[in-house]
Amino acid sequence: MKLLLFQAKAFAWRSFQKTLPEAPDLDVDESAEEALVVFLHAEEADPDKPKLETKVVKYIKWLAGKRGLKDVVLHSFSHLSTSTAPAEFAGAFLQGLGERLRNTGYSVQQTPFGYVCTWDLSVHGESMAKVFAEF
Repeated sequence: MKLLLFQAKAFAWRSFQKTLPEAPDLDVDESAEEALVVFLHAEEADPDKPKLETKVVKYIKWLAGKRGLKDVVLHSFSHLSTSTAPAEFAGAFLQGLGERLRNTGYSVQQTPFGYVCTWDLSVHGESMAKVFAEF
């Protein structure tokens, strides 16, 4: 599991092109301000990693807490590794992650899974505003 996390001033996304035939037809145009934006890449070995979801949730909460952020945007970003988990796992993982974060008081948005999106991202300048993590 690879994560690229941004403490964003603003993040806006729009569905551009469907990449998974089974994804529902969507036309999404959304945004968030002062949010932790999480680009997530699920790798082939991830389905066999114990407590992976718990580790990722804890890390997201820790980093969001550094700036007092309560808004999180989850974005499937399959460009952080050449190893890729099945789409079914990645989609379910993102859904589970979102649910767990919501259950602990976070507001969570998710870019449409199975789509390439256009996006605009404005990030704070501190070094902790741009973080890579691997689990």
